[in-house]
Amino acid sequence: MRTEGSEPGCTGVAVAEALAAQHLERDAEGCLDAALALATTLHAPGQRERYRGLLERAIAQADRALAAAEQERAALEGQELAAGGARSPATGMGARSTLARAHAARAEDALHGAGQLSLSAQRAPTREACDEGWRRVEAIVAGAEASARAAAACAAELEAGSPRSKAARAARAAAHRAEVAARAARTIVEERNHAYTFHTDNGFSFGEGWHVAAAAVLAGAAVQIEPGRAGTPQAEAFLRDAGLSEHLQAYRSRPRAMKQTTEIVARAFEADPSSAQRRLRAAFLGDAPIPEPVAGWVDRRLADARAGAPCRKKVLLWIRECAHHPHRNTTLAELLELTDLVRRAGLVPVLTGDALRDGQVPEGAVDMTLFWKDPTFRQLDMRRAQLQFFEHLKRTHGLVGQLGVTTAGMDGPALLGLPTMYLTDTPNVRMRAWVGAVPGYQEVVRESGYLERVRRGLSEWAAAP
Repeated sequence: MRTEGSEPGCTGVAVAEALAAQHLERDAEGCLDAALALATTLHAPGQRERYRGLLERAIAQADRALAAAEQERAALEGQELAAGGARSPATGMGARSTLARAHAARAEDALHGAGQLSLSAQRAPTREACDEGWRRVEAIVAGAEASARAAAACAAELEAGSPRSKAARAARAAAHRAEVAARAARTIVEERNHAYTFHTDNGFSFGEGWHVAAAAVLAGAAVQIEPGRAGTPQAEAFLRDAGLSEHLQAYRSRPRAMKQTTEIVARAFEADPSSAQRRLRAAFLGDAPIPEPVAGWVDRRLADARAGAPCRKKVLLWIRECAHHPHRNTTLAELLELTDLVRRAGLVPVLTGDALRDGQVPEGAVDMTLFWKDPTFRQLDMRRAQLQFFEHLKRTHGLVGQLGVTTAGMDGPALLGLPTMYLTDTPNVRMRAWVGAVPGYQEVVRESGYLERVRRGLSEWAAAP
């Protein structure tokens, strides 16, 4: 038995809810259409943010439409609507279809975002920044997976109610797209690689290999070797000779950024500089005598240059001449100034690094540029042999330090104990981590009076016992 007046009240509520649901559904569909219309312009400034905002509104409005439709159903429960009443069977179907398509678009956008952010995380200069970037990637991927589940739920509900409807077909297709995007996003996280790459092609600095190997020796960092290059066998031989076989892993994409290795090395030196240096010398040089081919090559070059008695102290002057960041290359004017400073300190300048631009060796200098191109230093043991080149100069020929434009080639000898002054136009954020940590490692910024600082450093090297 009905209470008088109850049906009109319920019907009035139902009418209001139905109108609200229909309005929200249309707004959700309009927002989604507006978002999808931007799909070809997402690369333009601000468009990606606008696209995401429209998707979020479409999802929010579709969810509200479904909630309003549920309230409509509750208001009409137990009541019979008159013909032509307010309830619209299409209200829930349209909202669910829109919701599934919007979640699919959001999952695909999340895949894009995870891919872009993962690249930034890989290039992060510190381990902390790298890990924080990957945590954000994980959160984005989780969002893609949540959207895929939501799209699947909408599709399942439409399948149950009206499997042949246009709304159900659209939801099924959207759910499939969302699942594909979510799986691809999850793959990005699963492919994350914690190893550092030992590069073996000419596109990367040869000297950065010392950074990677040192991080493995001092902190147990995982290492992968760039495969299929001319220098791949030599790199593997060096790492295995250094006792790092257990730290090698198969090459995979998405490794950690090389920039992090200098920080890792710095922390080990800060904790115990003497121990760090001993460990690196043992790993990089081994305990065997300097091979005769290496020692003989150095001895002959110095004899030919008439560089004086073996006990006369010497300084390496590094020359940089390459296409990458050419503004950092050594200028002839500065090289002549540095050569003069070395000679005035009573030291013998030994040129190394890249070839002289004009081929003219400054007066009083010994030319050992491009030494690594000699067959003596191109065998399977080339990495160790090149470090032995510096070590023999130090042990037998009075090498007391090295000076030159910032170049990773200097860093192997520096880690093994050769006092170093590197020149730079501005403070080097990456390499300054070693200043004050690696013994004898100094940064010299080219500012007013920098040559005087170099002069004082050379005088200290000349006076050292």
